[in-house]
Amino acid sequence: MAKVLAIANQKGGVGKTTTSINLAASLANAGKRVLLIDLDPQGNTTMGSGVDKRLLDHTVYHVLLGEKTASEVRLPTHPGKYDLLPANQELAGAEVEMVALERRESRLKEALLAIQPDYDFILIDCPPALNLLTLNGLCAAHAVIIPMQCEYYALEGLSDLVNTIKRVRTSFNPLIRIEGLLRTMFDPRNLLAQQVSDQLKQHFGNKVYQTIIPRNIRLAEAPGFGLPVLYHDRQSRGARAYLELASEILATAT
Repeated sequence: MAKVLAIANQKGGVGKTTTSINLAASLANAGKRVLLIDLDPQGNTTMGSGVDKRLLDHTVYHVLLGEKTASEVRLPTHPGKYDLLPANQELAGAEVEMVALERRESRLKEALLAIQPDYDFILIDCPPALNLLTLNGLCAAHAVIIPMQCEYYALEGLSDLVNTIKRVRTSFNPLIRIEGLLRTMFDPRNLLAQQVSDQLKQHFGNKVYQTIIPRNIRLAEAPGFGLPVLYHDRQSRGARAYLELASEILATAT
């Protein structure tokens, strides 16, 4: 049965989509069967995986509304070697339409039950907001990966997200936990980044991944080619970092 990981942070621009795409590709590179779910109406994960969101007939929007099954909508990606449940701007309307539905917070969880045996990992790229779409991601997940920049407001935003996860655990999903905190876009020359990194390790201990994702131009370029960085420049620091992250996650999963 698949391990379901939500990749979440209500703060935008922290490398959440970059992490979703490149972790999916790195886990697939390790021989794991991976499904990546784009829960963000911007569809950046979809485009960054080499799928044109403008040409899609069906997306995760139709899965959430019960009009299509997940197996009908998922697509293979090349060369990423993972499957994708894509998204586009249609998903923006799902929140309003789901309000009237029963069990609206667990629509994604129920949709995934039939296909979980097909995968080793299911990664959910949540939108940068604590909304109903993110709630669906958290209710479907076994654990949460939190990408974050080591900057001034990072710890305050992290506190809000941790409290949300606690509320989800109490009300909807008693199994959910924090899988790990991932330091992204890290510049070791920045004194503030070092200080925030030290605070994270002090407060969260071994929940902070040893792997650090550096600022790297190849990571920024790769989405423009519709590629994970692994297939854009395998020797780049960004590609090596996500391969290390995948290895760290696999080591703790065994």
